[in-house]
Amino acid sequence: MLALAACTPDSTAPSPAAADAPTASPSATPTATPSVTPAAAATSTPPSPSPSPSSAATTQFSLTDPTSPWVVVNKHRPLNPQNYVPADLVQPKIRLAVSGEATLLNSTTAAAAEKMFGAAAAEGVIMTLASGYRSYSTQITTYNGYVTSSGQAAADRASARPGYSEHQTGWSFDIADGGGACSFQPCFADQPAAVWAKANAHKYGFVVRYPWMFHEITGYYYESWHLRYIGVEAATAMASKGIATLEEYFGLEAAPDYLA
Repeated sequence: MLALAACTPDSTAPSPAAADAPTASPSATPTATPSVTPAAAATSTPPSPSPSPSSAATTQFSLTDPTSPWVVVNKHRPLNPQNYVPADLVQPKIRLAVSGEATLLNSTTAAAAEKMFGAAAAEGVIMTLASGYRSYSTQITTYNGYVTSSGQAAADRASARPGYSEHQTGWSFDIADGGGACSFQPCFADQPAAVWAKANAHKYGFVVRYPWMFHEITGYYYESWHLRYIGVEAATAMASKGIATLEEYFGLEAAPDYLA
């Protein structure tokens, strides 16, 4: 069964509405940025369920090391170690809609987020940080709560399993609009913050990690609020080539559901 949402906040109950189709369609500075282009599919048309891994793909950064900006975390690729904690968590100087650990990002992502939020604000678009770092212990509590209340199948639709969330790496975060409209809902895709991010986030090293109509590859339905840092060069390459997912960009297999 496909997962419904990777970014369900702790206080939000699972919502089947997150699987509904929003009206918007997707598109696609660190201390070190990627300098090579992996061999991968170069189309953003609706994908086949299982893109073939490319043995020709070469990468400058690790796809498995959680300290790497290119680490790929999905339903087939848990973090190693699963209780990983970034060593350089900081609170970025941006507008916050949360408190506690959710205000934190790793230092590279935080610096890039500050630049992106500033650029958006200069164009009259106000973003807020709606959810940043999520610890392994927080994931356990959240996921187990869903299992207890709704069963494991529903839990897998509502929340990533502990150790399978990008939020734990510090490389990703969720945004909200300055006015708070449609947070964590499909209609967020039409809010100014989401529209601006979809068009401009790659300039600052970010991609919309779970794009529209690619859930059979990513394992998650469209999350216009979930941004992932991979570096300016790689994010720009994905945008210019029309590559929608990290799985395709790095030639990895689709991960529509957990292996067990």
